[in-house]
Amino acid sequence: MTRPEHDAAGDAVRAVSTDAERATQLIASLALQPHPEGGFYRQLYRSDSQVQPGDARPGRQALTTIYFLLRAEDLSRWHVVLSDEVWHFYEGAPLELFTADASFAEISRHLLGEVSADTAPVHVVPARRWQAARSTGAYTLVGCTVAPGFDFADFSMMRDDAAGAEHVRRTHPWAAAFI
Repeated sequence: MTRPEHDAAGDAVRAVSTDAERATQLIASLALQPHPEGGFYRQLYRSDSQVQPGDARPGRQALTTIYFLLRAEDLSRWHVVLSDEVWHFYEGAPLELFTADASFAEISRHLLGEVSADTAPVHVVPARRWQAARSTGAYTLVGCTVAPGFDFADFSMMRDDAAGAEHVRRTHPWAAAFI
């Protein structure tokens, strides 16, 4: 709902949007589309330069970057990318980002947001680490930059790994919500 902001005389001077309206506005104005892992995204850049990853993958663009928005009701589900991914906070509530090693022996929690004792505006998820995220409020807008560049062939979701998903459900029940 939009509520008017008033000047000293009591006249409405402009409309102020709620956070939920701001999320809807960002989805429309940034032309974001649903992402397979949850939330909304739009690719901003895909480098023309090609690089050869140090593993068996074929050549990839040097770098890609997207906008990524999570609303309160959205989750970025457990997924793994075969390249390094840098998360950048832009606006909204802090982002709660979880990362885990291949065996889920250790899960780490990172808060992305405005600089404070508990939050930082950037976090790097190294290649081949599981990751999941959620907004701590009505919405969070971040960017994700991947190098070598993102390719869906290098992307796997936990929901497609029955044994891995069962392991997470058994050993980290709270983390199962992100499957």
